[in-house]
Amino acid sequence: MNAMNAHVLLSLWEVLLVLGAVALVLARWLPPGPRRPATLAAAAMTSSSGVVLGVLGMRWQMVPVLAGAALALPFALSPLLRRGARGARRAPWWLALPGAAVCLALVAAGPATAWALPTPVFPEPSGRFAVGTGVLELTDHSRPETATAAPEDRRTVVVQLWYPARKTPAGGRPAPYLGRTEHEGHVVCDALADYSGLPGFLLDGLPRARTHASYDVPVAEGGDRFPVVLFSPGLGGVRAQNTAWAEELASHGYVVAGLDHPYDSAAVVLADGHTVRTQVSATGDDAEDERRAVGWTAVRAADLSFVRAQLGRMDSGAIAGPLTGRLDTARVVAAGHSLGGGAALQAARQDPEFAAVIDLDGFPHDPDPQPYRQPVLALTQAIGPDTDPDYLPKLTRVLALGGATSYRLTVPGAGHLTFTDAPLYLPPLPSLVGSLGRTQGPRITAAASLAFLDATLRPGAADPATALSAYGTLAVHRPGS
Repeated sequence: MNAMNAHVLLSLWEVLLVLGAVALVLARWLPPGPRRPATLAAAAMTSSSGVVLGVLGMRWQMVPVLAGAALALPFALSPLLRRGARGARRAPWWLALPGAAVCLALVAAGPATAWALPTPVFPEPSGRFAVGTGVLELTDHSRPETATAAPEDRRTVVVQLWYPARKTPAGGRPAPYLGRTEHEGHVVCDALADYSGLPGFLLDGLPRARTHASYDVPVAEGGDRFPVVLFSPGLGGVRAQNTAWAEELASHGYVVAGLDHPYDSAAVVLADGHTVRTQVSATGDDAEDERRAVGWTAVRAADLSFVRAQLGRMDSGAIAGPLTGRLDTARVVAAGHSLGGGAALQAARQDPEFAAVIDLDGFPHDPDPQPYRQPVLALTQAIGPDTDPDYLPKLTRVLALGGATSYRLTVPGAGHLTFTDAPLYLPPLPSLVGSLGRTQGPRITAAASLAFLDATLRPGAADPATALSAYGTLAVHRPGS
């Protein structure tokens, strides 16, 4: 994957606001000659940039900058507005210095928090295809919705597709990150923050983010049929949580279908505008939480199999969309992160039509694991004292049941959220997103997945072991070993 574009932490108007606020605080310390013009220029820059940001939409990170400027403004301007400003008395330096320090600290908090919680900038996909995206709703009329009491309710999932597309004309508007519209993005963002126990404003950069995909653009030219990767997010997660990974795979000739699981995903906005909020929650009782996880995993596994079965209708045109005639329904992969990874393993065991599995740090919750035929790539964080002691033994037992060669890649420095988009927008704290920085985790996740997919699904490809071992510690599980 190409290196990520530099993060633009502050917009031009935000930079002007910060510079104006700093100048306003420091103007008091200038010699008398330049003090007056510097103060007036700083006040004009601060007020005009603040007004523009108020019209365009101000990020919460700029609020402390405005507060610092507002505190400094009366003390900077009052001597200039009095008659005979040159002779006006100012506060003694030993009183002014603490106030200036407080104002500068408030101003500095703006860029600091913008760095810690930025609007994500997604990596430029490195493949030869542009990326298109689209969203559809699928209802399984044969399966009741177990999360509601209404007997007529049937299980519905929302699916977002990322696919190889033709190059879009210059100036096309990239798709929003968390939804079809910025409003949907705000709904989903607020739900994610609420699910995580965070104030909603901390993640307000997510609805502003734009991806590299464009909605409903024509599929790439040619007659190639593209393999499909179905993706189930983590517990409470949403279909877009691995957008960087999905776009990279799509640029290399794969169709990725991310699933929203209603009543599990933090928020699912349906086509009629109705929003379904999550019902999943932990109790603190390990046995009860595991019982619930088994149920959630089973529902997700059934969702994955249902969507796989619908691919034929998409390919035939029975479900309208740009991918008619371009899906390789014989090469479909079940993938997922965390609980979604466990669901992908279970779906493959129950549905032999899946060709392979990618498990991104997912614990298997299948209560009755049985042999299965598909190869598996399992990416995991380093297993240490703070990691669930049952995780690695159970994952190893499941991989040993495979009828094809499988690979477990332990990525040094990875955390559980390393394998998602989270490093792009959360503070780069090792306890939160690992120690690989903002870009390395998403890059490794996509590169390892591509190495495995190419070797597993494309004819004549080499064993992926050499490529995979470049990213961490590789354990190879061969049938019968």
